[in-house]
Amino acid sequence: MSTTPQTQGPIPGLRGIDHIGLTVPDLDQAAAFFTGVLGCTTVARFGPFRDDTGNFMADVLDVHPRAVIESIVLQRCGHGSNIELFAYTAPDQTTLHPRNSDIGAHHLAFYVDDIDAAAESLRARGIATHMGPIPISDGPVAGQSILYFKAPWGLQLELISYPGGMAYERGAATVLWSPRTPAA
Repeated sequence: MSTTPQTQGPIPGLRGIDHIGLTVPDLDQAAAFFTGVLGCTTVARFGPFRDDTGNFMADVLDVHPRAVIESIVLQRCGHGSNIELFAYTAPDQTTLHPRNSDIGAHHLAFYVDDIDAAAESLRARGIATHMGPIPISDGPVAGQSILYFKAPWGLQLELISYPGGMAYERGAATVLWSPRTPAA
């Protein structure tokens, strides 16, 4: 009888998320948005990566063999995960923007100390927001407030704040990691 991957236990030594990689349509625009609006700091920029005759890109990244990573920008975002922005070209590249309800969809959530001030800052910059901020008063995440908005190229983003914690934390054996208090 073989053991399925789910029953073998976690990967030895795994500590947590190092970075989130995002392919964007305009790398300079995305880097400027992440630095100017979200306060990230650009740490490095490098590239290109390509293989004009072999299968390196397909074998390593499961993309078209002639795909090219034109450039990569690495950014540090406050006390949270790093962001890796990619500018790709590929013969079979699609430009679909999945909604949150679509399989494979995603969003990034950024913790803020004062969600009302953060919402006003977005709106003052001309960045359209969805309804909110919405304070959550019931259930396990009571105590948080959320606000969704989009980057200029359509990436779904969220602001979240829970300065007093969330309801589930009282008596919980394990609590979610939070950038509210930076690690020492």
